[in-house]
Order: sequence, then structure tokens, then C-alpha cells
Amino acid sequence: MTVALMWEAKAVPGRGAELLAWARAQDLPYAPLRREVFRAPQDRVLVITWWDGPYDADVPELPDPAPDMTARPVHRWRFEALD
Repeated sequence: MTVALMWEAKAVPGRGAELLAWARAQDLPYAPLRREVFRAPQDRVLVITWWDGPYDADVPELPDPAPDMTARPVHRWRFEALD
């Protein structure tokens, strides 16, 4: 089974590039099967990581960035692959 973790943050206006660079630079204790980084309007950054394991697998997640970099708390979701 594969579990996907989604991590999404919205930067303080004008700090989107900094948040994107921060997210890309974050190392995890071990590598996921796959990792993708996205950006969207309004200085939003999305990181999706895929892991081998069940829905409730104990896998590392990206931390929260410095509070002065984000406009709101980080959003996190967990999904399991169906196909």
C-alpha cells in the first residue's frame, strides 16, 4: 500500500519564493518513494510525499516553517492510494 502526505503552506505576502526555497531544502530522516513540490498563486507552496506503508504508517513529515514566514498555520492531509 502507498500513503501520500500533503503539506501546504501560504507565505506572508512577498515571501513566496523564500517559503518555496525553504520547503525544497527540508531533509527528511529517510527518503520517500517520491516527492514533488508545487507552487500556486497567493504565495502557496504544496509538497506531496509518497511512502510505502499503510494509511497510519509512521513516516516523517515536513516541519512547520518559522511563524513569521507563513500567513496561517500549515495544512496537512494524509491519503492512501486505491489503485
